[in-house]
Amino acid sequence: MNYPCKPLKKGKTYEVTVPGSKSITNRALLLGALASGKTELRGVLFSNDSRVFMEALEEIGFSVFVDEEKKRVQIQGMGGRVPQGEEKCIYVGSAGTAARFLTAMLALSGGTFLMEASEQMKARPMEPLLRALEALGVKFEYLEKKYAFPFRICGKEENGTKEVDLNIDASSQFLSALLLSATMCEKGLMIHLTGTRDARSYVHISMKMMEEFGVHVEQRGENRYYVAPGQRYELAQKEEVGIFQVEPDVSAACYFYGIAALTESKVKVRHVHFDSTQGDIRFLEVLKEMGCEIWEEKDGIVAKGPQKGKLRGIHVKMTDFSDQTMTLAAIAPFATGETVIDGVEHIRRQESDRIHGIVTELTKLGIRCEEREDGMTIYPGKIVPGEVETYDDHRMAMAFSLIGQVEEGIVIKDAECCKKTFENYFDVLTNLDLTTKIEA
Repeated sequence: MNYPCKPLKKGKTYEVTVPGSKSITNRALLLGALASGKTELRGVLFSNDSRVFMEALEEIGFSVFVDEEKKRVQIQGMGGRVPQGEEKCIYVGSAGTAARFLTAMLALSGGTFLMEASEQMKARPMEPLLRALEALGVKFEYLEKKYAFPFRICGKEENGTKEVDLNIDASSQFLSALLLSATMCEKGLMIHLTGTRDARSYVHISMKMMEEFGVHVEQRGENRYYVAPGQRYELAQKEEVGIFQVEPDVSAACYFYGIAALTESKVKVRHVHFDSTQGDIRFLEVLKEMGCEIWEEKDGIVAKGPQKGKLRGIHVKMTDFSDQTMTLAAIAPFATGETVIDGVEHIRRQESDRIHGIVTELTKLGIRCEEREDGMTIYPGKIVPGEVETYDDHRMAMAFSLIGQVEEGIVIKDAECCKKTFENYFDVLTNLDLTTKIEA
């Protein structure tokens, strides 16, 4: 499905509700499965990625009750154990969190599982995580390419090792995956980071959620993480069902804050607050530096774009909130002066080569760009109408739609790829000018 964008009127006021956070939803699903007792997740994101995660948990053998209408999921945990039996085939689709988190959990369980993934996920990095798991005694059989999907988990040897080296330059999900499942290591787990990447906002989300479920991670210096033995996840405690509330998705909220910046409008995203654990909340600092007004109200954060489009170009390192690289790139042509983005080399290995994709699509739309290995420079310019390729990348589709909110003739190709994280995004966008309050 191609989506022809329609420019919005300027100077309007909107209130929007976005879905739950994908990052928090998928972490909570894993923690619920590893916990003792029953856990109820509220405010759950329902998207391609989260459904893949839920279906995989059911295929593994966990009891998962889903109520999409109320955005709730109940999981019956097994106290750190994973159902065993005949070998099961677990499909993780294109979901990076499912691929990394479930691989670590199943590998450390000592069972045998066949792990399958989409063609897109087969091309994404897995080697550092798989090597670390091998060092912990896990045996793998690689069925196509070594250290990539598909592969078979062939059990785990008890080799006494409780320390492992790990490189997270390609993805911090490798570290989150090992930390979240570290309670399955009887002797505890010490992780030594060996790379250069220092962007760990998503790791901090993992650690905070582990703490909420009763497990402490000790950080020893900058690059050593230790999970002591004998800890168990338990949210229910004395209650029959433990309740966990999922935060709204700040990544999704940022597209609407970007619309405020471009259209001189005022946009409130309900239930988003500055104390969010999500790293993308830092994008609001970027918008403020570019000339937007940002403030918090009781029921959400509000962004107001500058009058007459007086946005300023900015030089920013986005390593720790890199999902917003594309959002900033879509806004940058409308700023005065160039916008320089650094520190995002790792996004070349996500759903698409995002740096190259941004530069390619902006260039097609008439914008001068300079591509570097770890970022880009984008110059202000006049947009030429055209179609935007999305590379089966949900963030390319959603971010580049911002250009179409101020310029005629922008068409987003393969718009349904946004179902990965925000399945009705384009419905919300279509309805913005029809009502001032939009529910996702």
